Amino acid sequence: MSSEIMDAYWQAPPIARTLATAIFVTSISVHFGLLSYSWFYFTEDRLFKFPPEIWRLATNFFVSAPQFGIILDPYFIYQNLSQLELSNPKFNRKEDVLWYLITVGGFIILLNRWLLGGAFFLGGLTTAICYTAMQDQRGQKSNFYFFTVPAQLVPYCMILSSLLMNPSAIPLQITGILAAHLHDFLYRIWPEFGGGRNLLKAPAFVSSLITTPRVFQREYGTAIRAPGPAAAAGRTTGASTGSVLPDSWKTRGSGHRLG
Repeated sequence: MSSEIMDAYWQAPPIARTLATAIFVTSISVHFGLLSYSWFYFTEDRLFKFPPEIWRLATNFFVSAPQFGIILDPYFIYQNLSQLELSNPKFNRKEDVLWYLITVGGFIILLNRWLLGGAFFLGGLTTAICYTAMQDQRGQKSNFYFFTVPAQLVPYCMILSSLLMNPSAIPLQITGILAAHLHDFLYRIWPEFGGGRNLLKAPAFVSSLITTPRVFQREYGTAIRAPGPAAAAGRTTGASTGSVLPDSWKTRGSGHRLG
């Protein structure tokens, strides 16, 4: 049973899986007193000290609301971010999803520090991801708790539920919707309808942040990650990527040297 659970965990979309896990583990550690809040909150003066505490740009999104938030925040993050990672036509590559998180997170920090203050912004990011995931599902139905609603209304249902459970979270959630809409405008609406260029195209360095080695050495053997599209194309065109030929080459007959 445990091995099946771990297999399912590792087969989940990697960015959604990693972020949801980070939120869940960090939130439990902070809310139960194992780690201090002071290590994770965001404030500008910590960025301009020496050495700069730049990790706070990310870690302020790792602490959920207390009580039910420890479960619900990672759940909503995983559910909606998985849709962006697997099926959203705007994000064809993993680096596009990662750059989305970076840019929208930056917008949320700027909006909140400018308009509202605050030091933890996960509620805004959760609503932003939900807004983006549901925009391409207009006309479809989606489940929110025990209700079935039009997909594009789900982020607003999240705000309505906060009105009943935690009204103080609503301004943060609104900034999340504003940040997601700003991203959509600069990424899609302006290029498609305004004749401009995509202002939020993922830079090249983001690809290196999610690159993983193809071969992993383990105590019980060696695991080889399945090759990407480029490597697969190389095999079909006859490009060799190692000293051992793949089995499919055995059916190609004897080779001939050119020149």
